[in-house]
Amino acid sequence: MSGLTNALVICAVVALVVVRQFKAQQIGTDRRWWLIPAVLVFLAVREPGLIDPAHRAAAVALLAAELLVGLAMGAAWARTSHVWTAQDGTAWSKGTKATAVVWAAGIGLRAALYGAGALLDIRQGSASLMLALAATLLVRSGLLVLRAGPGRATYGVADLAHDPMRKEPV
Repeated sequence: MSGLTNALVICAVVALVVVRQFKAQQIGTDRRWWLIPAVLVFLAVREPGLIDPAHRAAAVALLAAELLVGLAMGAAWARTSHVWTAQDGTAWSKGTKATAVVWAAGIGLRAALYGAGALLDIRQGSASLMLALAATLLVRSGLLVLRAGPGRATYGVADLAHDPMRKEPV
């Protein structure tokens, strides 16, 4: 896949995720929550040149740092997302202002990693970004599914009035 196509895939996924994270959405507790991360991993690993052969050790270290940032961002994103259970038993989530801070910090850290790679003259493609985005989405989705799992109390209408994070009506 060309670099332009990779960039378009990454932008489309990020736009979809960012727009959707600030709207209340039902948490899919079925087995498809890992599908988008799996597709991103597939697209990334089939790209030639994931690791710069001229700077193999530094490129692996940079990729590992990128993945760690992705994992941490996914965990922080899940932690800052508000999760609740509707009266019908369905689990819902919505990003908070802290979620926006997590995204800004993650983008800043990724830009810093890209800058460090450029300073070290390491060739960086979009595949490493796709892998990190896959890690972010996988961790976030997995943690939200765990948080929304069975045994979670269902909020009653009276409880919703006392929940400062809850902004939408039932």
